[in-house]
Amino acid sequence: MKSKVVVVGQGYVGLPLAVRAALAGHQVVGYDVDTDRVKRLMTGESYVEDIPGEQLTVLLDQGSYLPTTDPSDLDGFDIAVVTVPTPLRDGAPDLSYIESAAHTLAGRLRPGTTVVLESTTYPGTTVELLVPLLEEGSGLVAGDDFHLGYSPERIDPGNPTWRLENTPKVVSGIDAASLVAVKAFYDTITSTTVPVRTTEVAELSKLIENTFRHVNIALVNEMAMYAHELGVDVWEALDAAASKPFGFMRFTPGPGVGGHCLPVDPEYLSWRVRRTLGRSFQFVELANEINGHMPDHVVQRLLLAFNARRKPLAGSRVLLLGLAYKPNTGDARESPALRVAELLLGMGADVRAADPYVVEAVTVDSKLVRCDFSAEELTAADAVVLLTDHDAFDYELVARGSDFVLDCRHRLETGPTVEVL
Repeated sequence: MKSKVVVVGQGYVGLPLAVRAALAGHQVVGYDVDTDRVKRLMTGESYVEDIPGEQLTVLLDQGSYLPTTDPSDLDGFDIAVVTVPTPLRDGAPDLSYIESAAHTLAGRLRPGTTVVLESTTYPGTTVELLVPLLEEGSGLVAGDDFHLGYSPERIDPGNPTWRLENTPKVVSGIDAASLVAVKAFYDTITSTTVPVRTTEVAELSKLIENTFRHVNIALVNEMAMYAHELGVDVWEALDAAASKPFGFMRFTPGPGVGGHCLPVDPEYLSWRVRRTLGRSFQFVELANEINGHMPDHVVQRLLLAFNARRKPLAGSRVLLLGLAYKPNTGDARESPALRVAELLLGMGADVRAADPYVVEAVTVDSKLVRCDFSAEELTAADAVVLLTDHDAFDYELVARGSDFVLDCRHRLETGPTVEVL
């Protein structure tokens, strides 16, 4: 059945959801408070790699997708999905964007409407925060008058295999009727839904997924640091371990973790445990420490490489390949590459960065120079640091045309001019 669907937040989660819902036949309003972002969407310009601009243009022309900053365009919605950011501020969750979304939606709630929260947060947010805000602003009763649920996002930017429509979707509701309504909506846009009994279970499931990755990446990062000092090739060892067909899942070292998920989401669980139970979540806090230290380790390795070549890092030209937190995307949120750039600039290096995907400005010292990937840039650099292994980079050219490369992603063969993290 065709419904009016409002998606609050048109970022890396909200825009793919809005487009998928429109393709499934719903009338979709993509609401965002960022005026520049909405202007771009209105012209068919996409800033998310998984959403082609041509696809946006078709949906705009059909009238099935309306990007807007005007709250009145939300009037008469049947389903609203909240996909706003949930950043950390001084180690505590900042839920102000969820609160703002709730205030915007509350006055437009009608009996029978459905609201779903997708933003990552700690267990209890839907019931403890969203219910009272929506009830107070609408005069309606959650469960009795309108449906409310939680469904954690599982968007993986740049993944050509697992997309929104074929990735299993966890769904929940504050009561049985809400679960039915939430599941019915997602059944129209995804191939598989996974119902759970409570919103708290659904909220925790998201944190379990990302904490699992965060902890295991920290494990191999620490192994990489010690293996290098012990003179053992950790990458070959990981390849050997991965030959085991059971009981092992391969994770790889890198310059740190980025995006919203890994640097932020496990902290929600740690914060909730500290606040509610008065204890520390030691695995999460240790993983934070290790992964957060990796940019410093990269810079330390580079400094040692300069020392071995009897060259000062200060005043030398360093080319960073990649600013995004993962390959083949333009998402630089919480990217460890930004911290590496900041540290190198602070040590007096002349830092340049090439990334064909990151087109928006990044929050780094203004001395960072953005450049195109080219043979000339490689030749001019005293050192090249591969931080994000985009497929667009010519790795044969990198190996052949660089004086020295610190390869943080193991895309190159080691040799006299190439060191692997």
